Amino acid sequence: MIIANPIYDVVFKRLMENERVAKYFIGTFLNAKVEVLEVRPQEFTYIKEDESARAFDLTVFRLDFIAVVRMENGETQKILIEIQKASKEVDLMRFRNYLDEQYKKEDEIDGRKEALPIKTIYILGFKLPTIESPCLHIERRYLDMITNEPIEKRSRFIEGLTHDSYVVQVERIGGKHQSHLEQLLTVFEQAHFVDEYGIIKDYPYDLTGDDFKLIVDILHHTGTDPETRKEIETEQEAWRSVNAMFQKRERELLDELEEKDHQLEEKDHQLEQQEEALERQRREIEELKRKLSGNDSGD
Repeated sequence: MIIANPIYDVVFKRLMENERVAKYFIGTFLNAKVEVLEVRPQEFTYIKEDESARAFDLTVFRLDFIAVVRMENGETQKILIEIQKASKEVDLMRFRNYLDEQYKKEDEIDGRKEALPIKTIYILGFKLPTIESPCLHIERRYLDMITNEPIEKRSRFIEGLTHDSYVVQVERIGGKHQSHLEQLLTVFEQAHFVDEYGIIKDYPYDLTGDDFKLIVDILHHTGTDPETRKEIETEQEAWRSVNAMFQKRERELLDELEEKDHQLEEKDHQLEQQEEALERQRREIEELKRKLSGNDSGD
């Protein structure tokens, strides 16, 4: 079956606009049932007018949800879910800035304003050099430092200060689909492309479960829609322009560093020459002193 590549914001946005898909997507990562889901206003960053390319608008995708989830232990919790996608490691600072904003937000719990616990899902278009797993759960635990025993209970105060994260490396997804999570990850697998641009691909795996079938169905309709194809190509062109801009700036910085290194080498060379000249003068002065001293003795 032909599907669109969900690594593109245009495509991923189509998926997450469907409430049933969003509940399934979030619930699969959290290993919990999402009972209520409220979409927060979507936020975008627009980059306009690169001097080395034509004018463009680049949409950097970010989604915020308020979710009521039922965990495996039966506990119901209201949390803030943030989903972000990144193609470059330079997006780290953007992630940190967004998190800073989220920690400031409050919602009503039991009739009073409180900061919601946060869980983040990051979908990365690049590889983390030291981590080979395609999907990570960075979780926290409470540990009694006196007894070294784990603490099972949770504190709203602590939960409001720290958060769990889920990280997907799309370049490391290998096509396993034994669990619900592995099956979900297969749609992000960067393989089986039927075009040279990495936009459309053939999905070769069996479909199980109505929720997952809905995901593949949406991706199929998105991938066969000519208008969406144009939007994806525009996004792709924008990223090419941005990458070219970053590469240009990187080259400029490298040239600046090389020039500074050259200047430092020149200064080091000048200092060496000055030290040699001072050493020659010192020797000449010592020699002159010896001669004067010898003359005085002869007198």
